[in-house]
Amino acid sequence: MRDEHVKPTKPGPFLPRTIELGVYLGLRSGRVLVALAGERLHPPGWTEISAVCTDPAHRGRGLATRLVLAVAAGIRNRGETPFLHASAAHNGAIRLYERLGFRLRRTPDFRAVRVPALDPSQGTPVPIT
Repeated sequence: MRDEHVKPTKPGPFLPRTIELGVYLGLRSGRVLVALAGERLHPPGWTEISAVCTDPAHRGRGLATRLVLAVAAGIRNRGETPFLHASAAHNGAIRLYERLGFRLRRTPDFRAVRVPALDPSQGTPVPIT
């Protein structure tokens, strides 16, 4: 799956080697990818369902439901437990996952950090403000 095929569905970070993390399933309309779901993290006994997305023009047709259920079935067939995460701002996604039987287990507090830029004239870190 090339980036230009995936980009319209907006799965979040999806790099050229992302599909090496696990099974990825997609649905097409003609030759255009319109929905996607796959696997990412694999802690022992668990597998994360990731990159669940649907092109806005194709939402409301149950495509994400079909894909999440198919990916989850494959995970369960391996004897593992599927899990996923969603931003608290994605109410539609959370409602979908709850309808499919997923339950809120934790509300983590994430922090974003970045490596300081280097001052090109001195090769030293530039303070982040």
